Amino acid sequence: VQLQASGGGLVQAGASLRLSCTTSGRTVGDFTMAWFRQAPGKDREFVGAISRKGGATHYADSVKGRFFLARDNAKNTMDLLMNNLAPEDAARYFCAAKYANNSVSSALPSGYRYWGQGTLVTVSS
Repeated sequence: VQLQASGGGLVQAGASLRLSCTTSGRTVGDFTMAWFRQAPGKDREFVGAISRKGGATHYADSVKGRFFLARDNAKNTMDLLMNNLAPEDAARYFCAAKYANNSVSSALPSGYRYWGQGTLVTVSS
């Protein structure tokens, strides 16, 4: 299974950005999907997760109400819409996938088997 993240870039504070994650090698409908982020010198941080069919989402408190997840299993894609970006949102964003029957919390990186290479988001103040 390969995950490809895209859509990062440099934006001003308050702007919006949409990240996309495309999966290949296996149907994405088998997986819970998530985004994590990692800023320089910091641990990898949970951003949000979306259930196998997209019916349930879970967000970190720091992004709740600003970031939104959506997935299209027919296209093997998952998107993260980020609104009202702030400098503290700047990081490399990684998409990840785990089998839906994995009972490890969706917020823990250790539960995810497959990872994309990351896409860089920079937010200027």
